[in-house]
Amino acid sequence: MLHIALYQPEIPPNTGNIIRLCANTGTQLHLIHPLGFDMEVKALRRAGLDYHEWAEVKQYSDFETFMAETDFQNIFALTTKAKTYAHKVSFSKGDCLLFGPETRGLPNEVLIMDSIQNIRIPMKPDSRSLNLSNTAAIILYQALADLNYEGLT
Repeated sequence: MLHIALYQPEIPPNTGNIIRLCANTGTQLHLIHPLGFDMEVKALRRAGLDYHEWAEVKQYSDFETFMAETDFQNIFALTTKAKTYAHKVSFSKGDCLLFGPETRGLPNEVLIMDSIQNIRIPMKPDSRSLNLSNTAAIILYQALADLNYEGLT
C-alpha cells in the first residue's frame, strides 16, 4: 500500500479531492494537525463526495507524532526546492508521499531530515507551484505505475 501524508493542509476542497483519490486507489491518507479546517466542513464533504467511508484516513496531533507512529519504506517530500525529479526515483510498496500546506509548503526543518527524500515535478521556470490535489494525483499515479497499478483495474 502507498501512503499520502498532508502536513497541515489548509484548503478543504483539496483535502476532499485527495480523500477521493485515496479511496479510488487504495492509498492510506495521513493528516497531520493542525488542519486549517474542520473535518466536517461542507466543502470538504462535497469535494470528497462522501468517499470518506471508503478511504482509510489517520490523523496525528503533530509532525513528531506522525513520525513516531509510522514506519514507511521511504518518505518522499514534494517541494519546488528539490533538485531530484519524481520520475527519476523508483517508488515501492510502503512509501509515503508527503505534501505541505498550500500557502507555504513544507517547512525547512522537515525538508532537511535525513529520513526524507525531496522530489519535485518538472514545471516552467517561472512557475510557483501546482495545486495540491493535482500534485498528489500526478505523483501518486507515477508511484502506482512503478508498482504496475497493482490491485487496480
